Amino acid sequence: MKPGLLRKIVIRFLCPAPVVSLYYLLKFGAKVSPRAEVELSPSIRFGQGCTVSSFTKIKGAGGGVKVGNRGGFATGCFISPGEMGIEIGDNFICGPNSSITSSNYIYDQIGVHPEDQGHTSKGVRIGDNVWLGAGTVVLDGSVLGDNTIVVANSLINRRFPPNCVLQGNPAKILMKRTYEGSPKECSSA
Repeated sequence: MKPGLLRKIVIRFLCPAPVVSLYYLLKFGAKVSPRAEVELSPSIRFGQGCTVSSFTKIKGAGGGVKVGNRGGFATGCFISPGEMGIEIGDNFICGPNSSITSSNYIYDQIGVHPEDQGHTSKGVRIGDNVWLGAGTVVLDGSVLGDNTIVVANSLINRRFPPNCVLQGNPAKILMKRTYEGSPKECSSA
């Protein structure tokens, strides 16, 4: 058995959920529901005022997860970092049943199971003041600029500039957000 593996197993399966909630509250001021499944890991970092709702799962392996101040995950989200991790800015809203993952299988060889071919990881970066609508999926290598809104059930699979509203599978830019309050058309970067 690898060194530290027993420790990880004990922490993951035998540490009561209220203890995990208390740990993140005391360490970061984050409110993690006892019904959420957040790994007790030094590679998960929350900013002040973060909330994690019931039935949300946040993994701590790989490059970890870093969430800025006032980040919020609604019910049923799934966050899984690969080696390059997931970095999320301040004032983030993640709608229910959304997923963010920063790893992918290698699938070059036909006839070989993807799990036997290894993984890749480019990381995911999400800027400040971003809102992911319910059911949004953010895939490895994606970048969302500041002040972005993603319409519910969209698939994010590439880089997007700041100040846009995105929609679709795969997502496309619907419009540019302006400070004057009037929407303008926006072309992709």
